[in-house]
Amino acid sequence: MKQFAALIEALDRTNKTGEKTDALAEYFAKAAPADCLRAVALLSGRKPKSLVRSSMLRQWAAETAGVDQWLFEESYHVVGDMAETIALLIPHNTRGSHTGLEAFMQQLIALRNADDEEKKQFITQCWREFDYYEKFVFNKLITGGFRIGVAQQLVVRALARVLNMNEAAVSHRLMGNWQPEQTTFEALLLSDSQSDRLSQPYPFCLAHALDVPFDELGPPALWQAEWKWDGIRGQIVRRGNELFVWSRGEELVTDMFPEFKLLLDLLPDGTVADGEIIPWKDNRPLPFHVMQQRNGRKNITAKILKEAPIVFLAYDLLEHEGNDLRQLPLSQRRALLEKLTAAEGIERVFKLSPQLYFETWEEAAALRSNARQELSEGLMLKRHDSVYETGRKRGSWWKWKVDPFTVDAVLIYAQRGHGRRANLYTDYTFAVWDGETLVPFAKAYSGLTDEEIREVDAFVKRNTVDKFGPVRSVKAELVFELAFEGINPSPRHRSGVALRFPRISRWRKDKTAGDADTIATLRTLLKLYADKPVEE
Repeated sequence: MKQFAALIEALDRTNKTGEKTDALAEYFAKAAPADCLRAVALLSGRKPKSLVRSSMLRQWAAETAGVDQWLFEESYHVVGDMAETIALLIPHNTRGSHTGLEAFMQQLIALRNADDEEKKQFITQCWREFDYYEKFVFNKLITGGFRIGVAQQLVVRALARVLNMNEAAVSHRLMGNWQPEQTTFEALLLSDSQSDRLSQPYPFCLAHALDVPFDELGPPALWQAEWKWDGIRGQIVRRGNELFVWSRGEELVTDMFPEFKLLLDLLPDGTVADGEIIPWKDNRPLPFHVMQQRNGRKNITAKILKEAPIVFLAYDLLEHEGNDLRQLPLSQRRALLEKLTAAEGIERVFKLSPQLYFETWEEAAALRSNARQELSEGLMLKRHDSVYETGRKRGSWWKWKVDPFTVDAVLIYAQRGHGRRANLYTDYTFAVWDGETLVPFAKAYSGLTDEEIREVDAFVKRNTVDKFGPVRSVKAELVFELAFEGINPSPRHRSGVALRFPRISRWRKDKTAGDADTIATLRTLLKLYADKPVEE
């Protein structure tokens, strides 16, 4: 535990990727294999669930620190992070703990079925024994909030260095829904057993946003264009007479899409396809909000199957007849995929993502301008000779998204943020005009600089006109341009609309509240781009 806490401290003290990688590699080289496995699990998001209620933890912390509850709460409010607040308030023990990380995690797991008094004794004893960073990490673990700012690729890079392996191979072996309780470090990263990897997807190849001029891309003939589909990126894995469906977030979502079961009979064994899971009807995609009827559901009713039918739009073939195709050029992978999707009956749920043909970059731009009519986010550009890489690499795959929608809106409500922004008003609600009334229609939390956030925070504190719990109503004076990717009708909202990915694109200090847009603007966008416009 002390060794792992020292790693977290080292990662916390630098923003340089090289130094983070060095710290990770040093830990993996020195720690016991079981501790390495647990560290990889924690750093890749496989964190334990909360062990105890937050209110109870705050009470125990105040008692252990010897401070009044109100003083703990005020300290928490200023610090903004409970794990850090507890670590700061309770005196440190310089000796720390010599229990290994995995042994310590097993103690936490065994404590899940204990009563509150047993949990209190264990937790408060740890607080008294640990040094500062051990307490901080421990608090993150028992609250279920363990998130450390280190990219997965750095973990892969460090492991590859220590194990003398190829980074792509390490990344592949870390894919899937493995848990540290169900495997070992050797079995996960060093074993060549194929049976252990039956369900395993491949690391996804990701595209960069197009940010280079066309003359750097070369002739259009070098490139393949497709629509950038607005669904769930996924892989379908068919091996050993079983079918697995994975999301890009490494979540096994097979049960969410029972339509794909028929692919057991239609796809040959040893097939892995990359594509988009998307609602589809009458030979065209349905709006993304239709997909939300399926998200998180394992019990898919006949009604949902009818209202939100799903297909897999395949745009790459990664494995064919058990052979890894990723180092073949895209043109060859595409040819094999075309043969695969030509099988009788497969098109019901497994369709080929069509290529878009263009001879000039001007023609490509014209295609992109029609993307919204196709319920697409823009174009994907991929070199015909590109291999399927691991992660996001520049040069061979680009995403060329359409420009977002924008509206000018008035700030009407504000609420304090979370974590290190808990003392600043950073969560905002915006409104547009409906006649002489401002109607709230969107919340946004991102897009401002730190300096602008402090300026808005000061405005909120000076111009509050009412309070509703943690929410402050402010004078309707500040105007911001909001950008968003999509718009759909929503009977749950007073405005009648719901925006997709709203964020602040700029502060319109050149405008007054009266210059903001109206509800009519949003309704016009609904008529143009949503499947069910709201009534006038």
